[in-house]
Amino acid sequence: MADEHLIEPLVEAHQVFKGSFLDVRRDTVQLPKQQGLATREYVRHSGAVMIVPILDDGRLVLERQYRHPIGQVLLEFPAGKIDPNESQLHCAQRELLEETGYTAREWACAGVMHNAPAYSTEGIGIWFARGLQAGPQQLDHGEHIEVVLMEEAELDALAGRGEMTDAKSLIALMWLQKWRAGQWPLHWQSA
Repeated sequence: MADEHLIEPLVEAHQVFKGSFLDVRRDTVQLPKQQGLATREYVRHSGAVMIVPILDDGRLVLERQYRHPIGQVLLEFPAGKIDPNESQLHCAQRELLEETGYTAREWACAGVMHNAPAYSTEGIGIWFARGLQAGPQQLDHGEHIEVVLMEEAELDALAGRGEMTDAKSLIALMWLQKWRAGQWPLHWQSA
């Protein structure tokens, strides 16, 4: 399918703010069909990964973490930002170890999700991990994470009641259920 009639070519790019985590942009674009110019504000992001860690008994490794922008503790699958020149797999392995203390023998990449494409370039790689080995957390300075082990049905019930609101974790739960039902494949590789 041709997309040319929807594309907004860049006319002028501006960096509004650059911090240690956020890079805020305000660009001017040409609207399709020569309908004039428009402004697009967004956050440039290096990308992230999320991990669905599956224990040998089928339980899932999740975490509870306070999220300052919304002032709440959220239940989430482990996740983190990709460092410069870091592969998604390496980032997934590093984040799983740092945040939960677990390492994994096998990994599978399900795909990439764009959780807020209207205002962020962030793509989140969705990774599954199994053959887990427990160890101590290696949290970054200022990170406070509580590791939680849950059955899939328990997590599904929380999501159904609206008690799990993290978008990436809801997508991961759906992907897990589709995979376990034999509907969406995963291609496993050794660590």
